[in-house]
Amino acid sequence: MKKALQKPLKMKKVLLGIIAACTFAVMAIAADAPFNENVPDKYTVKKGDTLWDISDFFLRDPWLWPEIWYVNPQINNPHLIYPGDIISLVYIDGRPRLTLERSRNVKLSPGVKVLPHAEAIPALPLDVINNFLTRNRVVTQEEVDGAPYVVAGYEKRLLSGTADTFYARGQFDDTPAYGLYRIGKPYLDPVTEEELGIRAQDVGSAKLKTVDDDIGTLLATRVVEEVRVGERLLPHEERRLESIFYPSAPDSAVEGVIMAVEGGISQVGHLDVVAINQGEREGLKQGNVLAIFKRGETVTDKVAKEKITLPNERAGLLMIFRTFEKMSYGLILNAERPLAVNDVVENP
Repeated sequence: MKKALQKPLKMKKVLLGIIAACTFAVMAIAADAPFNENVPDKYTVKKGDTLWDISDFFLRDPWLWPEIWYVNPQINNPHLIYPGDIISLVYIDGRPRLTLERSRNVKLSPGVKVLPHAEAIPALPLDVINNFLTRNRVVTQEEVDGAPYVVAGYEKRLLSGTADTFYARGQFDDTPAYGLYRIGKPYLDPVTEEELGIRAQDVGSAKLKTVDDDIGTLLATRVVEEVRVGERLLPHEERRLESIFYPSAPDSAVEGVIMAVEGGISQVGHLDVVAINQGEREGLKQGNVLAIFKRGETVTDKVAKEKITLPNERAGLLMIFRTFEKMSYGLILNAERPLAVNDVVENP
């Protein structure tokens, strides 16, 4: 009888041990979850929100949102979030997850009323970088040298506007439409001094009308700025434009610097566009998020009587939205302190 009682007691202790271990594991997972402190259990999406805003609201590291997003099987596309939708913080199998309740669906007979996709909140405020997404380019010196260039406007005018005729000289092929670009200075790697590309600023578009020897007559179909003598004509790019960006961490180690800020300024702030000296050859992709570090100052150690460099300090985040072979354009997502050219960018 005594042995018979000992066996259930032993089993009970084992079960209690398993339950305690499981409880500790759940608590550990919750403690390690990448959530901000004191976030509410529910959040109602508002007009003007972005996916990044919401991720930043819930998470310490917003780019990790795909890892904690729970795909509700009755929702065709969980990435389409609308004002009025409710996002809930729940625990599924002991793990913290974000779920979405489609409050925008109002049941009717015989179907469901659904808002158009155009009203869905964006992943990021892409209107800020729309011009960079569709127009500006980074080109090689060889591309610049081989491109036709504007030599005169109609009736010898130096500048041309929309619907104006102008003339360009160079080798024209069968391309009917061209982009007009103002060639800027080369991007030089601040570390290696390698030329990474040349900035080509979009100034408009043109249609080729006729060619006489090496002189082309063109019609300006779109003008962002007045066309000047010397502007280069490049064939329109054939590339897939991303309409949605989902921030993610890079797959490989990245160590680079901010080379330039668009707009000709030196200080960098929230939603500014910057160029960095890392590109596709370093494994960068559109949507990759990088941490920005202020370089540590050089100070004098008065005790040891020598100069030392203080550690770099994390100061912000940027997201890559356009990649080239040797460099990329990024959007500053947040800036905890003033940023500047030559600040360091690394894996978040």
